[in-house]
Amino acid sequence: MPTWNNVLKEIGNQSNAFDFIRRKYLKELSDKTERNIIIYYSGWLQKGNLGKFGFRFDIIDSDKTGLMSTINGLDKSKGLNLVLHTPGGSIGATESIVHYLKSFFGNNIRAIIPQIAMSAGTMIACSCSEIVMGKHSNLGPIDPQINGKPTHGIIEEFNKAKTKIAANSRTIPIWQTILSKYSPTLIGECEKAIKWSESMVNDWLKANMFEGEADAAEKAEEIIKELGSHALTLSHDRHLAPDQLKIIDLEDDQDLQDKVLSLHHSCIITLTQTPVYKIIENQDGKVFMAGTF
Repeated sequence: MPTWNNVLKEIGNQSNAFDFIRRKYLKELSDKTERNIIIYYSGWLQKGNLGKFGFRFDIIDSDKTGLMSTINGLDKSKGLNLVLHTPGGSIGATESIVHYLKSFFGNNIRAIIPQIAMSAGTMIACSCSEIVMGKHSNLGPIDPQINGKPTHGIIEEFNKAKTKIAANSRTIPIWQTILSKYSPTLIGECEKAIKWSESMVNDWLKANMFEGEADAAEKAEEIIKELGSHALTLSHDRHLAPDQLKIIDLEDDQDLQDKVLSLHHSCIITLTQTPVYKIIENQDGKVFMAGTF
């Protein structure tokens, strides 16, 4: 397998090297799996400081433009391997993207997680028939965030305030100060966001990954408990690899592992050494990039 340094050296020997090498490994992975490949890569780990200037690393509605570009012209009967590396993003955008992908490929979509697909990225992975992950790969909790705050955490803080105030009314001034940062409708918004995200993932799991299984509903519920419970995950940043999901071990096929990680290295090097901070691309070289050009 080409290591990080091997890929970097190979890039240094090419003109337009970053695109050339990345597309080489995209094509190799597509040929290996005999399936379409679309990569969705975000550079939040490399260029996160750009977020304060309004650059979006998360999953947003405009990403569908990139998917439209990369899906156009593909042989849909070959199915899709969706290679994800993302911190997550909008629930609405995620729902729309999953419905869009399914309108072309149906249930014939497999997620590949070379490193991390958090939050809404995990939700997308759960909509697929199976998930390919290495021992180093991780998913994350699906508990939604509102303005960067965990919805479960906000509800827990309100419930704690009610309990403490009921036990000792003298704590009211303290809790008034703490809770004054929240809007009056926030609890309702949090409850709706939690219901929305959990019901989507539940439906997707039953309709694809566990389709036709007698205990599909029970399996989906168990996964929602593991991925959606703030009390269990403790932090939205928790890295997880739930056993109940249909996970294919990347290490079981050395050639596949080599090709996935070579592609991953080339994508991360592109994000590190060019102005690009988001890449959506297929095996034919059709690409949508966002960058500080």
